[in-house]
Amino acid sequence: MRTVAPDMASPDGPPIDAVVIGRNEGARLLACLDSLAGRFRRIIYVDSGSTDGSVEAARARGAEVVALDMTRPFTAARARNAGLAQLGPTDDSLVQLLDGDCTLHPDWIAKATAFLATEPEVAVVCGRRREEHPEASIYNRLCDAEWNTPIGEALACGGDALIRRAALAGIGGYRDDLIAGEEPEMCLRLRRAGWKIWRLDAEMTLHDARMMRLGQWWQRSRRAGHAFAEGAFLHGAPPDRHWVKETRRALLWGAVLPSLLLVAMLMAPKMAALGLCLYVGQFLRLTRRFGRQRAGFLILGKVAEAQGVLEFHMNRLTRRHRGLIEYK
Repeated sequence: MRTVAPDMASPDGPPIDAVVIGRNEGARLLACLDSLAGRFRRIIYVDSGSTDGSVEAARARGAEVVALDMTRPFTAARARNAGLAQLGPTDDSLVQLLDGDCTLHPDWIAKATAFLATEPEVAVVCGRRREEHPEASIYNRLCDAEWNTPIGEALACGGDALIRRAALAGIGGYRDDLIAGEEPEMCLRLRRAGWKIWRLDAEMTLHDARMMRLGQWWQRSRRAGHAFAEGAFLHGAPPDRHWVKETRRALLWGAVLPSLLLVAMLMAPKMAALGLCLYVGQFLRLTRRFGRQRAGFLILGKVAEAQGVLEFHMNRLTRRHRGLIEYK
């Protein structure tokens, strides 16, 4: 069992554990675990059917390993819940959640715990997740830009966050059956319970997406659309209106307008020109905020998101279970 390093948390503060989830991450998992070494009371690694020796490598680095039962449908939410359960009865401790393709910044825990010590109403604190190699591809750069979220009180965190265990246990943990969007859904329930989510202006993690192909980016955007639709289906009623706007935007720009354009090109070409003007206007508007390249991908991404939205509702109506939408 590891002890908390004295420079990472006050000796009078709550104990801190880490839960890492992964599958076939290879060298990325080793880098992740090495970045955690000596900084936590316990390190739990939850493996979801790796075949690359990840389990043995994690044990060799002193992590406790939980091997998920892969006869049941896998979700990241189920893996995180399994790691939390391995920690045992809930206490006043903190837990750092981390994906196995990320490394932790050495200064993060000290800054995050100091903040939580002064803000008892905050249950979740996150910082800046960066892409490790944004120069490798436009898709990596898009990820890096997406993670640059506003500083201060937030609606949600991502997969990497420092969380009060008692607060998380009080809402029942993550929702096991969500294949995507489990963190915002969890944060919504925390906010309903009176807790706050906070984004610090501090470096937190480096992420290794290795997203080099358009198909990978498309799958990731499609997964986002699925998450939007399911989140809106579960929590779209007032006052939360969870991901209702995002779902509607995906359907409007990614399905409705393209369909109308196609019909117009066949039946009323002048109307098609008007529809194209809408996309040009949207492109110019987004370019002012994000630049031309990102604006183009944001518009194209709505088509992939719409695919995910429609897929969720088709599966819901036919009562079919959707497996993971993976991009790597």
